[in-house]
Amino acid sequence: METIVSVEVGGKKIELYQSEGDSRDWDNYTKLICFHGRYNLGDKHEYNHNDYDGWDEMEQAILRKEKDVVWISPLYLYDHSGITISTSPFSCPWDSGQVGFAIVTKRDIRKLQGCKRVTKDIIAKVGDWAESEIKTYDQELCGEVYGFSIEDSDGEVEDSCGGFYGSDLNENGMSDYLEQEQIDALTNVW
Repeated sequence: METIVSVEVGGKKIELYQSEGDSRDWDNYTKLICFHGRYNLGDKHEYNHNDYDGWDEMEQAILRKEKDVVWISPLYLYDHSGITISTSPFSCPWDSGQVGFAIVTKRDIRKLQGCKRVTKDIIAKVGDWAESEIKTYDQELCGEVYGFSIEDSDGEVEDSCGGFYGSDLNENGMSDYLEQEQIDALTNVW
């Protein structure tokens, strides 16, 4: 863990570091079906991109095989000095393109919502849930997962925690663990 920022506040040393993340091991509504020669992206699946004559044919095969898909979107990757993923295409035709699909099925909604019937009200929320999960995965791919440690004046670690997605300390939840003056000090130098 490489320290990104280190500050002294009230006799304590607070360090912010880049943390590991694995959001695809969580319970997700969205299944990411991806293909790339250099990166292991998305979730495990049994699709082979060589079996299809293009993205349209693959999309139709996914819809036939999964049967209960309520949301599907192309996934795009931009690969230039790092990678980022989105459901919207990137403007660079040389370093970006489609890498697969994101899907949400009724089966996964029932499992995660604990319901027997997937209503129109639930389906109306699915796109937002999927986009949120893809944003979290993108933060992971971009290296935007952080942690902190707090050491006392003797250098003993009093507290530490990782797995905070995104660089805004208030939005990513890190502020729930730190005092306001510690957050302010970190924010001022980062």
